[in-house]
Amino acid sequence: MIPRGHLGSQDPAGELGPIVHHRETRMSMARYGLVNVVMGMLVSTVFAAGADAQGSGGAHTFITPTDIKWGDAPPSLPKGAKLAVLYGDPGKAGPFVIRLMAPTGYKIAPHWHTQDEQLTVISGMLYIGLGDTFNKRAAHALPHGGFHALPGKEHHYAFANGRTIVQITGNGPFDINYIDAADDPQKAKM
Repeated sequence: MIPRGHLGSQDPAGELGPIVHHRETRMSMARYGLVNVVMGMLVSTVFAAGADAQGSGGAHTFITPTDIKWGDAPPSLPKGAKLAVLYGDPGKAGPFVIRLMAPTGYKIAPHWHTQDEQLTVISGMLYIGLGDTFNKRAAHALPHGGFHALPGKEHHYAFANGRTIVQITGNGPFDINYIDAADDPQKAKM
């Protein structure tokens, strides 16, 4: 048996050439994928409504609460919320971190996202309900410090009780697909 990590050095006759080549190809592909992810993060762009990415995409990102640059939330969300992109580009493939500041009474109708998302309540109180129908009584309360992991394509809705800030992490591109097309703020404008 050939120990792991020593394929090339223990194969003087070249009998394992295809195995070594396969391993080298996998390593090259992994390096290529890593370069693409890093380049994508370095070329941060504006997300939907123009909130600038604040994270550099480099090895370290430091942002204090007073340094956060808020902009209007994208048009795919109801008016009134503010959004800050802390890391990455939610409009492209790759990891991202955003914060959403919702005013009192803010609500997002039943919808789903293509990708998984993780949500942490930074301040205030957020309610999240599952399903195709908005039902305040069936929603789960998440106070500040609360966390919710949601798989992609899971139907859900949300509303804020008081001014609420949530942090959302995931892999882009971030999208929002409303169950009822009439709830989509972009279509309501048309």
